[in-house]
Amino acid sequence: MGMANLQRMAQQMQQEMARVQAELDTATVDGSAGGGVVRATVTGKQELVSVTIDPSAVDPADVEMLQDLVVAAVNDALSGSRRLAEQKMAAVTGGLRIPGL
Repeated sequence: MGMANLQRMAQQMQQEMARVQAELDTATVDGSAGGGVVRATVTGKQELVSVTIDPSAVDPADVEMLQDLVVAAVNDALSGSRRLAEQKMAAVTGGLRIPGL
């Protein structure tokens, strides 16, 4: 395999990674907790974009439970976002674990 061939392959991989990154920029992942009474949505870039709380989850006497549900829903959504990014990047890298990606 010549140097020119390696450069061509690297350039193709770079273009494919840019395409995947653009897909992740527009993708959203939902997470939930408490049987769906608290929902969180994050982007493929792992930015929180919304939190929805069912009124039945609001109990002024137990604010801690609601806080825990919000944290759990956000973490669920972030975990899904990371899995999505790993799957899309694995398709480009052939499963190779490249540091920083």
